[in-house]
Amino acid sequence: MLLERSKLRGNKTIDIGGSKSISNRLLILKKLFETIIIDNLSDSEDTRLLEAALNSESEIIDIHHAGTAMRFLTSYYAVQEGKTVTLTGSERMKNRPIKFLVEALRSLGAEISYLEKEGFPPLKITGKKLEKSSVTVAANISSQFISSLMMIGASLENGLEITLAGKITSRPYLEMTLKILRTIGISTNWEDNIITIGSELHSEKNSQLIHFVVESDWSSASYYYSLAAIGRDTINLKYFKPYSLQGDSVLKEIYWKFFGVNTISEGAESRISLLPENFFTFPEKIEIDMNDCPDIAQTVCVTATAMNIPFEITGLSTLKVKETDRLTALKNELFKIGCIAEITDDSISSQKFFAPHGHISIDTYDDHRMAMSFAPYCLVKDIHIQNPEVVQKSYPEFWADLQQILEKSDS
Repeated sequence: MLLERSKLRGNKTIDIGGSKSISNRLLILKKLFETIIIDNLSDSEDTRLLEAALNSESEIIDIHHAGTAMRFLTSYYAVQEGKTVTLTGSERMKNRPIKFLVEALRSLGAEISYLEKEGFPPLKITGKKLEKSSVTVAANISSQFISSLMMIGASLENGLEITLAGKITSRPYLEMTLKILRTIGISTNWEDNIITIGSELHSEKNSQLIHFVVESDWSSASYYYSLAAIGRDTINLKYFKPYSLQGDSVLKEIYWKFFGVNTISEGAESRISLLPENFFTFPEKIEIDMNDCPDIAQTVCVTATAMNIPFEITGLSTLKVKETDRLTALKNELFKIGCIAEITDDSISSQKFFAPHGHISIDTYDDHRMAMSFAPYCLVKDIHIQNPEVVQKSYPEFWADLQQILEKSDS
């Protein structure tokens, strides 16, 4: 896909679909407890794949590239007594580690075996009643492992106590899971490194129907913050709440502090407006720990490069095991738009900016966020996005929505 050099059409409004993170959690909980009605469910491919898997009677469940589905379903099927499934995915999925989650579930009594490579999908899972009620899990690998355990913990007869070992990554996603559990009537507690999930069997609300309207996705909103920052014009986004369950809502503070994009909430209309400050003093360097919000790091790096603001971002260890090795991919593609970057196992920093020459073609590595995070660079130069269909994973309408707010630049 060629994105010609463009400028923003000021004050346009975009309606972003429901949060993938919230939708996926609610689908698992709805299946476990059958007391939830969901509105504004995400239209992402990940969510559609998870929903289809939960409604399938097949003994083989293929979730393709959907990492969240793999992690959440591993725990879900482990507690489905009498049901045996093979849980598999794409070749990339077969190289995404799941050992720590499997070991945690096995310690609770789950029956799970590897069908190919030790520590990786595909998995054979035979559901059974898990008798144990305490588990220790590494906290610095993936918050989705822990959220996966938290959700089934509420279905266990004695609940579940989870001890987190090591530094906690993506804490807001764990807090999101806890808030959703509390909303449907599950008691929870998080003190120091121990999370306690009460048993659904003892919940006073377990027979009440809960109507849940999913708020729009803040990760998807990040691309519009990038566009507003680079293009210095107003963009409006619908169905966002002033107080969000989503950790990526921190981008409001990030884009104000470093790029001068103010967020104005209009609660009555569930709308936010992204307003770039005309006389903002940009920082000499962006230094930020994004351990709690690694999914928006790519967007921040592209924004900073487009605006020639040096950056050093830490706390990114989980990006090595996402849809692709995002740190390496990001380093490679930033070079194409004029940034020489250096990476470590958990960080990326700009070393030098230069004027890119000639044709720019961004490889997306089967990664939806690579495609969308680089798209705003079209406000600077023409840019080709390879395999643009990868956005189906989280935001199928992205390219159509993008065209609503862009027009060809005269210069």
